[in-house]
Amino acid sequence: MIRTLKFLLSIQMKRSKGIQQVGGFTLIELLVGMILAFLILTPLLGFMVNILDTDRKEQAKANSEQEIQASLDYIARDLQQAIYIYDATGIGCLTGTANTTTCPNASTNQLPSPTATDRVPVLVFWKRELVSQAITITGTQKDDTFVYSLVAYYLIKDASASTTWSNAARIARWQIKDGVADPNGQACTGYTTKYVTDSGNKYCPNPGFALFKLDGIGSIAQKMNAWTKATADYTADTTVLVDFIDQTKNDDVPPAPSVICPANYTTPTVVTWSKIPQDVVSFNTLNTGKMTSFSACIDVVNTTAQVFLRGNALARLQKDNLNYKDSSKTYFPNASIRVQGRGYLFTK
Repeated sequence: MIRTLKFLLSIQMKRSKGIQQVGGFTLIELLVGMILAFLILTPLLGFMVNILDTDRKEQAKANSEQEIQASLDYIARDLQQAIYIYDATGIGCLTGTANTTTCPNASTNQLPSPTATDRVPVLVFWKRELVSQAITITGTQKDDTFVYSLVAYYLIKDASASTTWSNAARIARWQIKDGVADPNGQACTGYTTKYVTDSGNKYCPNPGFALFKLDGIGSIAQKMNAWTKATADYTADTTVLVDFIDQTKNDDVPPAPSVICPANYTTPTVVTWSKIPQDVVSFNTLNTGKMTSFSACIDVVNTTAQVFLRGNALARLQKDNLNYKDSSKTYFPNASIRVQGRGYLFTK
């Protein structure tokens, strides 16, 4: 019996050795396999990393292009309602940076944040704004009306790193508007005129609003440049329209591309194009006044503005070395549009 067991055990051990010899790998074979796998997978891994990085860069470019175009469309729709657009001289009058000979109120800043050094106004204009269902006709029937609004678009660049916005620049919009007048309405704080009564005072003028005055002698430009705000302080704050706007200044090396306004002409009418903000000397003390990424050419006579925007997709990918270069110009998408205001003034 013992001999039989030994015989069976010896046979099983021989079979196990035979199986191991046929189905296993030697240490050298494993090492060779690992080396081959490394030589094949390493280039593939590098190729995949390169594809992912390229996709990330292309996505940043695409996002910047879409945002620039969407912002330009928004500004264009806003400008279509304009009744008057301020040129460089007019903005100088409103910000208190023009001489008193040209502007009677040149010593006072009529726009918000008068002491801010991180922003410069590029587009400032008056427009007619629809107010729906504000005027009572009979009973519960109401009708639409309109009011005048003052709108300003700013180019803003933080002096230090921001936790909210990018290291590039951004565009912000500010607006104040008039109330809906009603002789039988309510008195609003700071105003003697009565306005439509409602529970939330939404038909009152925005604090600080004052309507322009067209009476007296002088051109419309002179009267608009003489506009002054009400005594009340502004409560309306700027709202950011778009971030990741190029922050490169026109005195950087190499300089960023600048906008060339259309040529002035005198036939059939006298038209003078004014570029903002580069042509306003007093703005050049501000870094935002030296930037060419958000600029406009203004034709006051025809209430027309040509607006230019340039984004910065590099700011989506890295924190420094963000200035414009010809070698990386594909990361700086730009677009422009020319808009004529369709609003009109009612005069009595």
